Amino acid sequence: METNLFTREENISFWKNLFLVAVFFIITPVTLGISLFSLISLRSSALSAESLPQESLIISPRSGIQVYASLPVEQPSVSAEIGATDARPEIVRQYLEYWGSPLVPYSPLIVSTADKYSLDFRLITAIAQQESNLCKIIPPGSYNCWGWGIHSRGSLGFSSFDEGIEIVSKGLRDEYLNKGYTTIEDIMSKYTPLSNGSWANGVNKFLSEMQ
Repeated sequence: METNLFTREENISFWKNLFLVAVFFIITPVTLGISLFSLISLRSSALSAESLPQESLIISPRSGIQVYASLPVEQPSVSAEIGATDARPEIVRQYLEYWGSPLVPYSPLIVSTADKYSLDFRLITAIAQQESNLCKIIPPGSYNCWGWGIHSRGSLGFSSFDEGIEIVSKGLRDEYLNKGYTTIEDIMSKYTPLSNGSWANGVNKFLSEMQ
């Protein structure tokens, strides 16, 4: 009886082991095949996606609606041109404004009139500072900021600051520079001959302040 029992158990163990081996050799190839197929499919999909042009990833409208985009009439551009600006009127304006002069609005005219007669653009402003504290100390209604035409019977008057700028600028050119009075000291010798040099010193100082 014991021999038959062991024989039966050995037979069961044999068939059990045989079944497990069979299952292993059947399932393992199937599993490997499925895994390999999945890897190949994923790789093929990735390669297909990479080979598509970028535009194809954008979904275009397909519902019958047409989309239009207007083109700009003019293309924007960047210019490298730099406009040159004359700084001289601003220099004169700031100087006059600092001292509270009524000549502030006439800064461009002062410069353009100086150019007209080939004068230093600062000259009549510096003389006005020396003579009248930039038009703040003048005979009432005279518009004469430059002490122009002063004589024993009184001072010359102008009808406006515009006229005064024109007449003084022209007079400096015709009566001084064109006749050889080319430095401030030379001009002083005729403009105010009784000065001890303070007039020229003052005008030169005011010229240097307008740099």
